[in-house]
Amino acid sequence: MTDLPDFLRIDPATRRVSLDGRNPAFYSDPNVIYALLHEHCPTFYWEEQKQCFFTGYDHVNMLLRDRRFGRQILHIADREELGLPPPAPHLENFDLAERYSLLELEPPEHTRLRTLVNRAFVSRHIERLRPEIAELAEGLIDGFAKDGGTELLSSFADIIPVTMIARMIGIPDDMGPQLLKWSHDYVGMYMFKRSKDDEYAADRASREFADYVKSLIAERRRNPSEDLLTHMIHTEHKGQYLSDDELVSTTIVLLNAGHEATVHQIGNSVRVILESGLDPADLFKDEATTERTVEETLRICAPVHIFQRWALEDVEIDGLSFKRGDKMSLILAAANLDPRKFSDPLAFKPDRQEAANLSFGAGIHFCIGAPLARLELNTVLPILFGRMPGMRIAKTPVVKDIYHFHGLERLDLVW
Repeated sequence: MTDLPDFLRIDPATRRVSLDGRNPAFYSDPNVIYALLHEHCPTFYWEEQKQCFFTGYDHVNMLLRDRRFGRQILHIADREELGLPPPAPHLENFDLAERYSLLELEPPEHTRLRTLVNRAFVSRHIERLRPEIAELAEGLIDGFAKDGGTELLSSFADIIPVTMIARMIGIPDDMGPQLLKWSHDYVGMYMFKRSKDDEYAADRASREFADYVKSLIAERRRNPSEDLLTHMIHTEHKGQYLSDDELVSTTIVLLNAGHEATVHQIGNSVRVILESGLDPADLFKDEATTERTVEETLRICAPVHIFQRWALEDVEIDGLSFKRGDKMSLILAAANLDPRKFSDPLAFKPDRQEAANLSFGAGIHFCIGAPLARLELNTVLPILFGRMPGMRIAKTPVVKDIYHFHGLERLDLVW
């Protein structure tokens, strides 16, 4: 049996795990801990989080698709029945912004909203953005290529995804920095480290974000344009249009999900490629090798680690019994490292031909922006490595203390 680090306790007999999610030794390199969990206890009760977690590929894949589980529970049960506390007054704006989120809804509401948005994100429409993404990447590189070094997140990775999703929705480029600030405060609600101050910041960001989106909606009603927001306002589904609250929630989730994870993934991908010792010229020599390289970076350093599900009925999974209203977590990044699906799972091997990674989820909540994220990664990474062939890491990258989203504080490069 492999020795465990002193901050991790695993009892395979009871399937209980003690692990401090705020420990830098964990969140800086969670893959090592995931490997230990696969070895000793792939399904476990995480004592600090007071919840069951699944890491096995087959279980995670199944739970993402199984309609006995859902992203919400209050559509079939009330808070009193489930023993849930009442909504917190200081999170009123955040809760309102989340009320019609594509990430949280179940059918039929989810089906209606997703149908109205999905057309804009299918691959054949997204592919048209490739020249625009490439032009943006080239322009950003022009800005630092002669400097001999750069901090890649602020000069490159932060800018591309937020600019592209904002343009699709119909938001001016100069709003990018403000959108990033709102988004960072908003997603603070999903972190293990969440404090009361984080909650107040998220609620304030939700209010300001919503007010801005409402002003855009009013403008697009007066002056329709060729953008996604206009499409959502003026398109009906079975005789119904989206309400203002639905438009606000949908726009916020598209902006947040449309850039947050991709920012992290650009940084994660560049890091893993540079640390691998493999020649980037071989990894990006053609479209096929580029796609395989990108998928392998998504597998080994996924930007989103946890998705949660509610049991919508009494059910047994992997020998554990769940009652209706029980909540569980699926660790997507750990499922990508399941040794029963991937040989030598901790190794970066772009020539793999094994299972598909689960980094974008699966089932009806499969990431609607996956085609956009993949296009951005497949476009900008070859350009970056092609323009900067001598690029190397200047100092050890520091991982953000946010665990749920796996990304870097900064990535300092020199050439």
